[in-house]
Amino acid sequence: MDVTLGEECGYTIRFEDLTSRKTVLKYMTDGMLLREAQTDPKLSRYSTIILDEAHERTVSTDVLMGLLKELMTKNRELKLLIMSATLDAIKFQEYFDKAPLIKVPGRMHPVEIFYTQEPEKDYLEACIRTVLQIHICEPPGDILVFLTGSDEIDRAVTEIQNQVNQNVNECGPIKVVPLYSTLPPQKQQRIFEDAPISRGKFHGRKIVVATNIAETSLTIDGIVYVVDSGMENSYIFEMSFHLCYVNSNLYVCVCVCVCVYLFVSISLSLINQFTLCNNKASAKQRAGRAGRTRPGKAFRLYTELSFSNDLQEQTFPELLRSNLSSVVLTLMKLGIEDLVHFDFMDPPAPEALMRALELLNYLEALNDDGELTIVGRLMAEFPLDPQLARALIASPKYDCSNEVVSIVGLLSVPPIFYRPVEQKSKADECKAKFSHIDGNQSLSHFLQLHFHISKKKKKGVIKDNKISACF
Repeated sequence: MDVTLGEECGYTIRFEDLTSRKTVLKYMTDGMLLREAQTDPKLSRYSTIILDEAHERTVSTDVLMGLLKELMTKNRELKLLIMSATLDAIKFQEYFDKAPLIKVPGRMHPVEIFYTQEPEKDYLEACIRTVLQIHICEPPGDILVFLTGSDEIDRAVTEIQNQVNQNVNECGPIKVVPLYSTLPPQKQQRIFEDAPISRGKFHGRKIVVATNIAETSLTIDGIVYVVDSGMENSYIFEMSFHLCYVNSNLYVCVCVCVCVYLFVSISLSLINQFTLCNNKASAKQRAGRAGRTRPGKAFRLYTELSFSNDLQEQTFPELLRSNLSSVVLTLMKLGIEDLVHFDFMDPPAPEALMRALELLNYLEALNDDGELTIVGRLMAEFPLDPQLARALIASPKYDCSNEVVSIVGLLSVPPIFYRPVEQKSKADECKAKFSHIDGNQSLSHFLQLHFHISKKKKKGVIKDNKISACF
Protein backbone atom coordinates (compact mmCIF):
# COMPACT_ATOMS: atom_id res chain seq x y z
CA MET A 1 0.00 0.00 0.00
CA ASP A 2 3.07 2.24 0.12
CA VAL A 3 2.25 3.72 3.53
CA THR A 4 4.17 4.01 6.79
CA LEU A 5 3.12 1.66 9.58
CA GLY A 6 2.08 3.76 12.53
CA GLU A 7 1.13 6.76 10.44
CA GLU A 8 -1.44 6.29 7.65
CA CYS A 9 -1.97 2.67 8.69
CA GLY A 10 -1.62 1.35 12.24
CA TYR A 11 -2.80 -1.16 14.80
CA THR A 12 -3.76 -1.36 18.46
CA ILE A 13 -3.30 -4.45 20.59
CA ARG A 14 -3.06 -5.02 24.31
CA PHE A 15 -0.15 -2.96 25.72
CA GLU A 16 0.77 -1.53 22.30
CA ASP A 17 -0.71 1.30 20.24
CA LEU A 18 1.03 1.95 16.94
CA THR A 19 -1.18 4.75 15.58
CA SER A 20 -0.99 8.53 15.23
CA ARG A 21 -3.18 11.49 14.31
CA LYS A 22 -2.43 10.72 10.65
CA THR A 23 -3.86 7.19 10.89
CA VAL A 24 -6.81 6.58 8.56
CA LEU A 25 -6.81 2.76 8.66
CA LYS A 26 -6.60 1.08 12.06
CA TYR A 27 -6.49 -2.63 12.83
CA MET A 28 -7.56 -3.85 16.27
CA THR A 29 -9.24 -6.76 18.01
CA ASP A 30 -12.92 -6.71 18.89
CA GLY A 31 -11.95 -6.59 22.56
CA MET A 32 -9.86 -3.46 22.07
CA LEU A 33 -12.68 -1.70 20.22
CA LEU A 34 -15.07 -2.61 23.02
CA ARG A 35 -12.71 -1.11 25.60
CA GLU A 36 -12.34 2.01 23.47
CA ALA A 37 -16.13 2.37 23.51
CA GLN A 38 -15.96 2.80 27.29
CA THR A 39 -14.12 6.11 26.88
CA ASP A 40 -15.84 7.10 23.63
CA PRO A 41 -19.36 5.57 23.63
CA LYS A 42 -20.19 7.14 20.26
CA LEU A 43 -16.97 5.84 18.66
CA SER A 44 -16.73 9.28 17.11
CA ARG A 45 -13.26 8.66 15.66
CA TYR A 46 -14.60 6.19 13.10
CA SER A 47 -16.76 6.57 10.02
CA THR A 48 -16.59 2.90 8.99
CA ILE A 49 -16.17 -0.17 11.18
CA ILE A 50 -15.44 -3.65 9.82
CA LEU A 51 -16.07 -6.72 12.00
CA ASP A 52 -14.18 -9.63 10.42
CA GLU A 53 -14.60 -13.34 11.20
CA ALA A 54 -18.00 -12.58 12.72
CA HIS A 55 -18.99 -16.26 12.54
CA GLU A 56 -16.70 -16.97 15.50
CA ARG A 57 -19.29 -15.25 17.73
CA THR A 58 -16.91 -14.17 20.48
CA VAL A 59 -18.34 -12.32 23.48
CA SER A 60 -16.77 -9.04 22.34
CA THR A 61 -18.14 -9.41 18.80
CA ASP A 62 -21.68 -10.10 20.02
CA VAL A 63 -21.63 -7.14 22.43
CA LEU A 64 -20.16 -4.87 19.76
CA MET A 65 -22.88 -5.81 17.28
CA GLY A 66 -25.55 -4.87 19.81
CA LEU A 67 -23.82 -1.57 20.60
CA LEU A 68 -23.21 -0.68 16.96
CA LYS A 69 -26.76 -1.54 15.95
CA GLU A 70 -28.06 0.94 18.52
CA LEU A 71 -25.38 3.49 17.69
CA MET A 72 -26.25 3.49 13.98
CA THR A 73 -29.83 4.54 14.78
CA LYS A 74 -28.37 7.71 16.31
CA ASN A 75 -25.54 8.25 13.83
CA ARG A 76 -26.68 7.71 10.24
CA GLU A 77 -23.19 8.50 8.96
CA LEU A 78 -21.63 5.47 10.64
CA LYS A 79 -21.17 2.47 8.35
CA LEU A 80 -20.79 -1.12 9.54
CA LEU A 81 -19.47 -4.02 7.47
CA ILE A 82 -19.78 -7.60 8.79
CA MET A 83 -17.38 -10.04 7.12
CA SER A 84 -17.00 -13.82 7.20
CA ALA A 85 -16.33 -16.71 4.86
CA THR A 86 -18.87 -19.02 6.54
CA LEU A 87 -21.46 -16.66 7.97
CA ASP A 88 -25.12 -17.49 8.53
CA ALA A 89 -25.98 -14.55 6.30
CA ILE A 90 -29.76 -14.71 6.66
CA LYS A 91 -29.61 -14.53 10.46
CA PHE A 92 -27.27 -11.54 10.36
CA GLN A 93 -29.39 -9.82 7.72
CA GLU A 94 -32.50 -10.14 9.86
CA TYR A 95 -30.66 -8.89 12.93
CA PHE A 96 -29.48 -5.79 11.09
CA ASP A 97 -32.92 -4.92 9.66
CA LYS A 98 -32.53 -6.51 6.22
CA ALA A 99 -29.09 -5.04 5.55
CA PRO A 100 -27.79 -5.61 2.00
CA LEU A 101 -25.80 -8.78 1.40
CA ILE A 102 -22.73 -8.76 -0.83
CA LYS A 103 -21.13 -12.03 -1.88
CA VAL A 104 -17.54 -11.81 -3.05
CA PRO A 105 -16.43 -14.91 -4.98
CA GLY A 106 -13.24 -16.32 -3.54
CA ARG A 107 -10.15 -17.32 -5.46
CA MET A 108 -10.05 -20.74 -3.87
CA HIS A 109 -8.77 -23.79 -5.70
CA PRO A 110 -11.00 -26.88 -5.60
CA VAL A 111 -10.70 -29.04 -2.49
CA GLU A 112 -11.68 -32.71 -2.59
CA ILE A 113 -13.38 -33.87 0.62
CA PHE A 114 -12.95 -37.39 2.02
CA TYR A 115 -14.90 -38.97 4.90
CA THR A 116 -14.36 -42.17 6.87
CA GLN A 117 -16.56 -45.16 6.15
CA GLU A 118 -17.15 -45.85 9.85
CA PRO A 119 -16.84 -43.69 13.00
CA GLU A 120 -13.32 -43.66 14.44
CA LYS A 121 -12.91 -44.94 18.00
CA ASP A 122 -9.70 -42.94 18.58
CA TYR A 123 -9.48 -39.78 16.48
CA LEU A 124 -5.89 -39.09 17.57
CA GLU A 125 -4.64 -42.45 16.33
CA ALA A 126 -6.70 -41.97 13.17
CA CYS A 127 -5.02 -38.60 12.58
CA ILE A 128 -1.55 -40.09 12.92
CA ARG A 129 -2.44 -43.00 10.63
CA THR A 130 -3.92 -40.67 8.00
CA VAL A 131 -0.88 -38.37 8.03
CA LEU A 132 1.46 -41.31 7.43
CA GLN A 133 -0.72 -42.60 4.60
CA ILE A 134 -0.75 -39.17 2.93
CA HIS A 135 3.01 -38.82 3.28
CA ILE A 136 3.69 -42.21 1.70
CA CYS A 137 1.02 -42.25 -1.02
CA GLU A 138 0.20 -38.66 -2.04
CA PRO A 139 2.10 -36.22 -4.30
CA PRO A 140 4.21 -33.40 -2.77
CA GLY A 141 2.51 -30.85 -0.56
CA ASP A 142 2.49 -29.94 3.11
CA ILE A 143 -0.06 -31.26 5.63
CA LEU A 144 -2.10 -29.37 8.22
CA VAL A 145 -3.61 -31.45 11.05
CA PHE A 146 -6.31 -30.12 13.40
CA LEU A 147 -6.36 -31.45 16.97
CA THR A 148 -7.78 -30.07 20.23
CA GLY A 149 -4.95 -29.11 22.59
CA SER A 150 -1.26 -29.03 23.42
CA ASP A 151 -1.08 -32.51 25.00
CA GLU A 152 -2.63 -34.18 21.96
CA ILE A 153 -0.51 -32.13 19.59
CA ASP A 154 2.76 -32.93 21.36
CA ARG A 155 1.88 -36.62 21.41
CA ALA A 156 1.00 -36.58 17.70
CA VAL A 157 4.20 -34.72 16.76
CA THR A 158 6.33 -37.28 18.58
CA GLU A 159 4.45 -40.29 17.22
CA ILE A 160 4.48 -39.07 13.60
CA GLN A 161 8.21 -38.40 13.74
CA ASN A 162 8.90 -41.81 15.30
CA GLN A 163 6.77 -43.63 12.71
CA VAL A 164 8.56 -41.92 9.81
CA ASN A 165 11.97 -42.67 11.35
CA GLN A 166 11.00 -46.35 11.51
CA ASN A 167 10.04 -46.34 7.82
CA VAL A 168 12.89 -44.21 6.49
CA ASN A 169 13.28 -46.45 3.41
CA GLU A 170 9.64 -46.03 2.38
CA CYS A 171 9.14 -42.28 2.60
CA GLY A 172 10.91 -38.94 2.46
CA PRO A 173 12.09 -36.64 5.25
CA ILE A 174 9.56 -34.63 7.23
CA LYS A 175 9.50 -31.61 9.49
CA VAL A 176 6.72 -31.92 12.10
CA VAL A 177 5.81 -28.61 13.73
CA PRO A 178 3.33 -28.03 16.59
CA LEU A 179 1.16 -24.92 16.83
CA TYR A 180 -0.93 -23.83 19.81
CA SER A 181 -1.43 -20.56 21.66
CA THR A 182 0.75 -21.29 24.71
CA LEU A 183 3.75 -22.26 22.59
CA PRO A 184 6.60 -19.71 22.90
CA PRO A 185 6.60 -17.22 19.97
CA GLN A 186 9.92 -18.42 18.56
CA LYS A 187 8.54 -21.96 18.41
CA GLN A 188 5.37 -20.77 16.66
CA GLN A 189 7.44 -19.16 13.90
CA ARG A 190 8.66 -22.61 12.81
CA ILE A 191 5.41 -23.15 10.90
CA PHE A 192 6.71 -20.73 8.25
CA GLU A 193 9.93 -22.66 7.64
CA ASP A 194 10.37 -24.56 4.38
CA ALA A 195 9.80 -28.28 4.05
CA PRO A 196 12.94 -30.47 4.12
CA ILE A 197 14.74 -31.17 0.86
CA SER A 198 13.69 -34.32 -1.02
CA ARG A 199 15.81 -37.44 -0.64
CA GLY A 200 16.13 -39.27 -3.93
CA LYS A 201 12.70 -40.27 -5.22
CA PHE A 202 11.11 -39.43 -1.86
CA HIS A 203 9.93 -35.85 -1.46
CA GLY A 204 10.24 -33.88 1.77
CA ARG A 205 7.15 -32.61 3.52
CA LYS A 206 6.24 -30.19 6.31
CA ILE A 207 3.51 -31.30 8.71
CA VAL A 208 1.85 -28.70 10.95
CA VAL A 209 -0.18 -30.07 13.87
CA ALA A 210 -2.37 -27.29 15.24
CA THR A 211 -5.42 -26.31 17.26
CA ASN A 212 -8.22 -24.30 15.66
CA ILE A 213 -5.92 -21.27 15.86
CA ALA A 214 -4.92 -22.26 12.31
CA GLU A 215 -8.49 -22.05 11.00
CA THR A 216 -8.61 -18.31 10.41
CA SER A 217 -5.86 -16.53 12.35
CA LEU A 218 -3.07 -17.16 9.85
CA THR A 219 -2.24 -18.60 6.45
CA ILE A 220 0.53 -21.17 6.03
CA ASP A 221 1.92 -21.38 2.51
CA GLY A 222 2.34 -24.79 0.92
CA ILE A 223 -0.57 -26.55 2.64
CA VAL A 224 -2.19 -29.00 0.22
CA TYR A 225 -3.64 -31.60 2.59
CA VAL A 226 -5.81 -31.06 5.67
CA VAL A 227 -6.57 -33.73 8.26
CA ASP A 228 -9.59 -32.71 10.34
CA SER A 229 -10.15 -34.63 13.58
CA GLY A 230 -13.60 -33.03 13.81
CA MET A 231 -12.98 -32.10 17.44
CA GLU A 232 -12.22 -28.93 19.39
CA ASN A 233 -11.89 -27.81 22.99
CA SER A 234 -14.71 -25.68 24.33
CA TYR A 235 -15.06 -23.91 27.66
CA ILE A 236 -18.47 -23.73 29.35
CA PHE A 237 -19.28 -21.78 32.51
CA GLU A 238 -21.28 -23.81 35.04
CA MET A 239 -24.16 -21.53 36.04
CA SER A 240 -25.92 -24.01 38.32
CA PHE A 241 -23.05 -24.04 40.82
CA HIS A 242 -23.76 -21.83 43.85
CA LEU A 243 -20.73 -20.06 45.31
CA CYS A 244 -20.61 -19.24 48.99
CA TYR A 245 -18.58 -16.04 49.08
CA VAL A 246 -16.32 -15.25 52.00
CA ASN A 247 -16.77 -11.90 53.67
CA SER A 248 -14.66 -9.19 52.04
CA ASN A 249 -13.23 -8.30 55.46
CA LEU A 250 -11.06 -11.41 55.16
CA TYR A 251 -8.94 -9.49 52.65
CA VAL A 252 -6.45 -8.66 55.38
CA CYS A 253 -2.69 -8.13 55.15
CA VAL A 254 -0.78 -11.03 53.61
CA CYS A 255 -3.89 -13.26 53.74
CA VAL A 256 -5.29 -11.23 50.85
CA CYS A 257 -2.85 -13.04 48.55
CA VAL A 258 -4.15 -16.45 49.58
CA CYS A 259 -7.77 -15.29 49.47
CA VAL A 260 -7.35 -13.90 45.95
CA TYR A 261 -5.72 -17.09 44.76
CA LEU A 262 -8.31 -19.39 46.35
CA PHE A 263 -11.22 -17.19 45.27
CA VAL A 264 -10.11 -17.09 41.66
CA SER A 265 -9.27 -20.81 41.70
CA ILE A 266 -12.83 -21.60 42.85
CA SER A 267 -14.28 -19.27 40.23
CA LEU A 268 -12.18 -20.78 37.47
CA SER A 269 -13.23 -24.28 38.56
CA LEU A 270 -16.72 -23.38 37.35
CA ILE A 271 -15.36 -23.12 33.80
CA ASN A 272 -15.34 -26.66 32.45
CA GLN A 273 -13.34 -27.70 29.40
CA PHE A 274 -14.99 -30.14 27.02
CA THR A 275 -13.75 -31.84 23.88
CA LEU A 276 -16.65 -31.53 21.47
CA CYS A 277 -17.44 -32.03 17.82
CA ASN A 278 -16.88 -28.85 15.88
CA ASN A 279 -19.49 -27.33 13.55
CA LYS A 280 -20.04 -27.21 9.81
CA ALA A 281 -18.76 -23.66 9.49
CA SER A 282 -15.54 -24.65 11.25
CA ALA A 283 -15.19 -27.79 9.11
CA LYS A 284 -15.50 -25.66 5.96
CA GLN A 285 -12.88 -23.24 7.24
CA ARG A 286 -10.50 -26.11 7.95
CA ALA A 287 -11.01 -27.68 4.54
CA GLY A 288 -10.45 -24.29 2.91
CA ARG A 289 -6.90 -24.22 4.24
CA ALA A 290 -6.02 -26.86 1.63
CA GLY A 291 -7.04 -24.81 -1.41
CA ARG A 292 -5.12 -21.57 -0.97
CA THR A 293 -2.34 -22.08 -3.50
CA ARG A 294 -3.43 -25.10 -5.57
CA PRO A 295 -6.04 -27.88 -5.60
CA GLY A 296 -6.02 -29.79 -2.33
CA LYS A 297 -7.59 -32.57 -0.32
CA ALA A 298 -9.31 -32.55 3.07
CA PHE A 299 -9.63 -35.76 5.10
CA ARG A 300 -12.43 -35.56 7.66
CA LEU A 301 -12.13 -38.29 10.29
CA TYR A 302 -15.86 -38.74 10.68
CA THR A 303 -18.61 -40.03 8.42
CA GLU A 304 -20.51 -37.94 5.91
CA LEU A 305 -23.71 -38.87 7.75
CA SER A 306 -22.25 -37.45 10.96
CA PHE A 307 -21.34 -34.23 9.16
CA SER A 308 -24.89 -33.89 7.83
CA ASN A 309 -26.82 -34.86 10.96
CA ASP A 310 -24.63 -34.34 14.04
CA LEU A 311 -22.72 -31.12 13.45
CA GLN A 312 -24.30 -27.74 14.16
CA GLU A 313 -24.41 -25.25 11.32
CA GLN A 314 -22.51 -22.50 13.14
CA THR A 315 -20.33 -21.90 16.18
CA PHE A 316 -22.29 -21.86 19.44
CA PRO A 317 -22.03 -18.24 20.65
CA GLU A 318 -19.42 -17.76 23.35
CA LEU A 319 -21.82 -15.41 25.11
CA LEU A 320 -24.13 -18.34 25.92
CA ARG A 321 -21.42 -20.43 27.59
CA SER A 322 -19.43 -17.77 29.47
CA ASN A 323 -19.41 -15.99 32.80
CA LEU A 324 -21.25 -12.74 32.04
CA SER A 325 -19.90 -10.65 34.92
CA SER A 326 -17.38 -8.84 32.69
CA VAL A 327 -20.02 -8.27 30.00
CA VAL A 328 -22.50 -6.84 32.50
CA LEU A 329 -19.85 -4.58 34.03
CA THR A 330 -18.87 -3.28 30.58
CA LEU A 331 -22.47 -2.61 29.55
CA MET A 332 -23.18 -0.83 32.84
CA LYS A 333 -20.09 1.33 32.30
CA LEU A 334 -21.45 2.22 28.84
CA GLY A 335 -24.67 3.41 30.45
CA ILE A 336 -26.81 0.43 29.44
CA GLU A 337 -28.76 -0.51 32.55
CA ASP A 338 -31.70 -2.39 30.99
CA LEU A 339 -29.74 -5.57 30.35
CA VAL A 340 -32.80 -7.76 29.81
CA HIS A 341 -33.84 -5.74 26.76
CA PHE A 342 -30.36 -5.14 25.33
CA ASP A 343 -30.45 -6.28 21.70
CA PHE A 344 -28.18 -9.34 21.75
CA MET A 345 -28.31 -11.45 18.61
CA ASP A 346 -28.69 -14.48 20.89
CA PRO A 347 -29.85 -13.29 24.33
CA PRO A 348 -28.29 -15.09 27.31
CA ALA A 349 -30.46 -16.84 29.88
CA PRO A 350 -31.95 -14.52 32.54
CA GLU A 351 -30.40 -16.67 35.29
CA ALA A 352 -26.95 -16.07 33.77
CA LEU A 353 -27.51 -12.32 33.95
CA MET A 354 -28.80 -12.60 37.52
CA ARG A 355 -25.75 -14.63 38.57
CA ALA A 356 -23.49 -11.94 37.09
CA LEU A 357 -25.40 -9.19 38.91
CA GLU A 358 -25.13 -11.10 42.20
CA LEU A 359 -21.37 -11.42 41.80
CA LEU A 360 -20.92 -7.74 40.94
CA ASN A 361 -23.06 -6.75 43.92
CA TYR A 362 -20.91 -8.89 46.21
CA LEU A 363 -17.77 -7.28 44.78
CA GLU A 364 -19.34 -3.86 45.52
CA ALA A 365 -19.32 -2.95 41.82
CA LEU A 366 -23.11 -2.52 41.98
CA ASN A 367 -25.18 -1.25 44.87
CA ASP A 368 -28.39 -2.91 46.07
CA ASP A 369 -30.38 -0.88 43.52
CA GLY A 370 -28.31 -2.34 40.66
CA GLU A 371 -26.48 0.93 40.00
CA LEU A 372 -22.79 1.14 39.17
CA THR A 373 -20.70 2.30 42.13
CA ILE A 374 -17.44 4.25 42.16
CA VAL A 375 -15.64 0.96 42.78
CA GLY A 376 -17.47 -0.58 39.81
CA ARG A 377 -16.42 2.25 37.50
CA LEU A 378 -12.84 1.77 38.57
CA MET A 379 -13.07 -2.00 38.11
CA ALA A 380 -14.30 -1.50 34.54
CA GLU A 381 -11.07 0.34 33.71
CA PHE A 382 -9.02 -2.81 34.23
CA PRO A 383 -8.88 -5.37 31.37
CA LEU A 384 -9.38 -8.13 33.94
CA ASP A 385 -12.04 -10.41 35.35
CA PRO A 386 -14.05 -8.49 37.97
CA GLN A 387 -12.68 -10.65 40.82
CA LEU A 388 -9.10 -9.79 39.91
CA ALA A 389 -9.88 -6.11 39.40
CA ARG A 390 -11.56 -5.95 42.82
CA ALA A 391 -8.54 -7.59 44.46
CA LEU A 392 -6.22 -4.99 42.92
CA ILE A 393 -8.40 -2.15 44.16
CA ALA A 394 -8.57 -3.61 47.68
CA SER A 395 -4.84 -4.36 48.00
CA PRO A 396 -3.53 -0.83 48.88
CA LYS A 397 -5.80 -0.75 51.93
CA TYR A 398 -3.95 -3.75 53.35
CA ASP A 399 -0.47 -2.80 52.11
CA CYS A 400 -0.07 -5.82 49.85
CA SER A 401 -0.29 -4.30 46.36
CA ASN A 402 2.99 -5.78 45.13
CA GLU A 403 1.95 -9.30 46.06
CA VAL A 404 -1.54 -8.98 44.58
CA VAL A 405 -0.23 -7.41 41.36
CA SER A 406 2.13 -10.38 40.96
CA ILE A 407 -0.61 -12.95 41.55
CA VAL A 408 -3.11 -11.16 39.30
CA GLY A 409 -0.51 -10.87 36.55
CA LEU A 410 0.29 -14.56 36.72
CA LEU A 411 -3.39 -15.52 36.71
CA SER A 412 -4.06 -13.30 33.68
CA VAL A 413 -1.68 -15.01 31.26
CA PRO A 414 -1.44 -18.53 29.83
CA PRO A 415 0.63 -21.15 31.72
CA ILE A 416 4.09 -19.69 32.21
CA PHE A 417 5.98 -22.99 32.35
CA TYR A 418 6.87 -24.49 28.99
CA ARG A 419 7.31 -28.28 28.99
CA PRO A 420 8.79 -29.37 25.64
CA VAL A 421 8.18 -33.00 24.73
CA GLU A 422 11.85 -33.68 24.14
CA GLN A 423 12.90 -32.12 27.47
CA LYS A 424 10.15 -33.02 29.92
CA SER A 425 12.49 -34.23 32.67
CA LYS A 426 14.69 -31.15 32.45
CA ALA A 427 11.63 -28.88 32.44
CA ASP A 428 10.29 -30.59 35.56
CA GLU A 429 13.65 -30.14 37.29
CA CYS A 430 13.65 -26.43 36.46
CA LYS A 431 10.09 -26.04 37.70
CA ALA A 432 10.99 -27.81 40.96
CA LYS A 433 13.34 -24.93 41.82
CA PHE A 434 10.30 -22.78 42.56
CA SER A 435 8.41 -25.34 44.65
CA HIS A 436 8.18 -25.48 48.43
CA ILE A 437 7.57 -28.44 50.73
CA ASP A 438 4.83 -26.52 52.55
CA GLY A 439 1.73 -24.81 51.26
CA ASN A 440 -0.10 -24.83 47.95
CA GLN A 441 2.21 -25.98 45.18
CA SER A 442 0.86 -23.72 42.42
CA LEU A 443 0.79 -20.61 44.62
CA SER A 444 4.30 -21.43 45.79
CA HIS A 445 5.43 -21.73 42.16
CA PHE A 446 3.93 -18.34 41.32
CA LEU A 447 5.44 -16.44 44.24
CA GLN A 448 8.84 -18.13 44.13
CA LEU A 449 9.05 -17.50 40.39
CA HIS A 450 8.13 -13.83 40.77
CA PHE A 451 10.78 -13.20 43.43
CA HIS A 452 13.36 -15.18 41.46
CA ILE A 453 12.90 -13.15 38.27
CA SER A 454 12.62 -9.85 40.15
CA LYS A 455 16.06 -10.41 41.70
CA LYS A 456 17.76 -11.85 38.64
CA LYS A 457 17.18 -9.71 35.58
CA LYS A 458 19.78 -11.58 33.57
CA LYS A 459 19.82 -12.85 30.02
CA GLY A 460 19.06 -16.54 29.82
CA VAL A 461 17.21 -16.82 33.14
CA ILE A 462 13.84 -17.26 31.44
CA LYS A 463 15.12 -19.62 28.77
CA ASP A 464 17.24 -21.73 31.14
CA ASN A 465 14.32 -22.32 33.49
CA LYS A 466 11.89 -23.26 30.70
CA ILE A 467 9.66 -20.25 31.35
CA SER A 468 7.45 -19.26 28.44
CA ALA A 469 8.47 -15.96 26.84
CA CYS A 470 4.92 -14.68 27.26
CA PHE A 471 5.65 -14.07 30.94
